[in-house]
Amino acid sequence: MTTTLITGATKGIGLATARRLAELGHTVLLGARDLERGRRAAEEIGARAVQLDVTDEASVRAAADVVAGLGGLDVLVNNAGIEPRREDNSVPPAGETTGEDLLRVLDTNTIGPVRVLHAFLPLLQRSSAPVVVNVSSGLASLTTMSTPGSLASAYPGIAYPASKAAVNMLTVQYAKAFPQMRINAVEPGFTRTDLNGNTGTQTVEEAAEVVARLATIGPDGPTGTFQSKDGPLPW
Repeated sequence: MTTTLITGATKGIGLATARRLAELGHTVLLGARDLERGRRAAEEIGARAVQLDVTDEASVRAAADVVAGLGGLDVLVNNAGIEPRREDNSVPPAGETTGEDLLRVLDTNTIGPVRVLHAFLPLLQRSSAPVVVNVSSGLASLTTMSTPGSLASAYPGIAYPASKAAVNMLTVQYAKAFPQMRINAVEPGFTRTDLNGNTGTQTVEEAAEVVARLATIGPDGPTGTFQSKDGPLPW
């Protein structure tokens, strides 16, 4: 049985991915800041909730202890993320973003996966086929963002793209450091979620398919890549 932990899994792409992997036979653990909310979500899909706040080192370590007590971990999906938005749901432009604004986003989107992977690394290393999926974004692609006329290049903010570009670098470096693991970054697509005020162009179920695909690769699968539903993306 494959045991999978998904951070930020009480709603959106995280919950849809949890549901999909449960359907595929995984034992799914839902990482949730609010444990009660996590339990309600887990009951809906036949999973188990684990209290986990990726911005809290103590919470992450405690979650690792809980998962160790359950028998181990095979797949980690670093999904938890935030995107700064104004009250009118617009993205703050570069000139309005302060250092504190950037730190808050980085703490969840970039430092969070480092905290989680560091804490769960001993468990993953005991698995016969460990997999890590870092949920990134098309906005993390320097190539795409610097291409005039591309849809992504019109995005005005700096915090979210910077945080996800850093996640891509983490993916590359971790993949080199742990060649026995399959560690990849995924662009799930522009998805209707609370993160973007439900302005996306696809459903969470559609996004979950590409995340689940990379979560279910075997030991001979790719590692150190950045992929979308259509295949590899430019860094």
